[in-house]
Amino acid sequence: MTPQRLQRIVQTLNLRQPDLTVVTDEVKKEHNLSAIVRSCDAFAIPEVHCVWAGEKYHVRRNQAAGAGSWVDVKTHDTIADAITNLQGQGFKVCAAHFTDRAINYRDYDFTQPTAVLLGTEKEGVSDVAAEMCDEHLIIPMHGMTNSFNVSVACALILSEAQRQRELAGMYEQRRLPDAEYERLYFEWCQPQITRICKQHNLPYPPLRDDGELLDPQAFSELVNNPV
Repeated sequence: MTPQRLQRIVQTLNLRQPDLTVVTDEVKKEHNLSAIVRSCDAFAIPEVHCVWAGEKYHVRRNQAAGAGSWVDVKTHDTIADAITNLQGQGFKVCAAHFTDRAINYRDYDFTQPTAVLLGTEKEGVSDVAAEMCDEHLIIPMHGMTNSFNVSVACALILSEAQRQRELAGMYEQRRLPDAEYERLYFEWCQPQITRICKQHNLPYPPLRDDGELLDPQAFSELVNNPV
């Protein structure tokens, strides 16, 4: 762990916005999902929610450029489950969806807890999701096409969210809860040790100030001689 990398990890965690997230409603193409996750990392979003149509969610590495290691992906069986769960946590769920009730995405207040919902590539936002969402957002277009690629729409909306939050000073102090910060700090500093701990159902060992294990020998003995 170099000092520069440790500093980058701390700086990134300090900017994470736990009350801003993205929900994908059966976005099927892996390159779109991976691009969405990459945008979420770039705009300081720590967690993405996916309703996944297949057996296993997959982030394409060459598209995500490693972002899958920095953004937690939560999966849900149905879009109704995802929306209900997020609304129960105090999020307003806003669908990128062209309807009579839709407002310009720049007119929405992104400083409040918000989940941006993106529909599938072909059909868009489902009727169930549209009905359950708190708001519908549109991105004005001035060409012959009538919609953006789903990952492009995600990046445009998140860029506006970032602009509003910067103006409101929401990046000026750490906003992740302590327990979440400490978990992510360990997992980012020690990805290999994290895998071992999960494999053996072990608690994360303490770290030194430089991000390295405080007592590597004690951890090795614990792994080799579990209680």
